[in-house]
Amino acid sequence: MEAAANAKRIPSTATERGSPGYRRTLLSLVESRGFNAFIIAVIVVNAVTLGLETSQRALAAAGPLLYALDRAAMIIFTIEIALRIAAHRTSFFRGGWNLFDFFIVAISWIPAAGAFSVLRAMRILRVLRLLSVVPQMRKIIGALLSALPGMGSIIAVLLLVFYVSAVMATQIFGNQFPQWFGSVGASMFSLFQIMTLESWSMGIVRPVMEVYPHAWAFFVPFLVITSFTVLNLFIALMVNSMQTIHAEDRQFAMQTEEMAHEDRLRLMESIEAMRTDLLALQQQLDRRQ
Repeated sequence: MEAAANAKRIPSTATERGSPGYRRTLLSLVESRGFNAFIIAVIVVNAVTLGLETSQRALAAAGPLLYALDRAAMIIFTIEIALRIAAHRTSFFRGGWNLFDFFIVAISWIPAAGAFSVLRAMRILRVLRLLSVVPQMRKIIGALLSALPGMGSIIAVLLLVFYVSAVMATQIFGNQFPQWFGSVGASMFSLFQIMTLESWSMGIVRPVMEVYPHAWAFFVPFLVITSFTVLNLFIALMVNSMQTIHAEDRQFAMQTEEMAHEDRLRLMESIEAMRTDLLALQQQLDRRQ
């Protein structure tokens, strides 16, 4: 956990606002499983209440209760962030997930009135805190972020294919079908619809083939390249990133186990040496007696 990593960077010396025992107590609290489970439960309940607030029937039946639960959840999140800041101090703001949580909670306190009324809808962003609280979700986001450099190259190839295909489609089909291929922009949008397989056959391709019978020779290769080749590269890249993260986790676990095993061996050796010294001391005492 990133919060745990932040905790490791905290010195054990006394601070201006508390003793080492105070800091250790806060750290053990905010990093405990029970505390994290409680925060997850509050996030889930808050997500349900925010969803119910969109229903007029639910507001008519339990509107004050829903607003009270939402306010209580916001107060709990604020107390949680305050506790984490008190425990981690400046190291709290060095963690990306900590800054994400702080930003989400800070948005909730902006007055949702007047020009800021649109921010009321942004309260649902508090549900995204599950990404930082649940370790499995953090791994998925980490895999996505680690795959971004490779995705950039794939996106560049995809844009190149789209641009070349859009220019060709505009020149070939633009005169007869200006609503779909009248310009490069319209062609790119139509080709994007074809790539997503949304009404691509009966909606665009077959009407075009009624005028240009051999248009399939253009659309089928485009569909194969974009939908079944390039997009599958995204999936392969994500799977590779997940496998890399799992491999790093296993390696870290193995290293931790090896270090623990070495510590146990050293401890056993120390105990054996102490036993030997005690036996030697006992023998000396027996000889003197």
